[in-house]
Amino acid sequence: MDYLQFLGFMAGICTTISFLPQVITIYKTKSVADISLVMFVVLLIGVCLWIIYGVYMESIPITLFNGITAILVGLILYFKLKYK
Repeated sequence: MDYLQFLGFMAGICTTISFLPQVITIYKTKSVADISLVMFVVLLIGVCLWIIYGVYMESIPITLFNGITAILVGLILYFKLKYK
């Protein structure tokens, strides 16, 4: 693994992990009042575009971590609709 790919993996880990506390908090409290539906919909669209870009560029870190982020953002959107 070269330096740039390692950098991509580290960046992906940091940005993806940043969504975990929000998902866990929503799951535990069932509270989504302060979550912006529009913001997370736009974020999900952006992440999906990054996945397409990562596939096109054959970049494992971009594709992998944006895929995981899409799942986490999707969970937040699911909870937003379920617990509103």
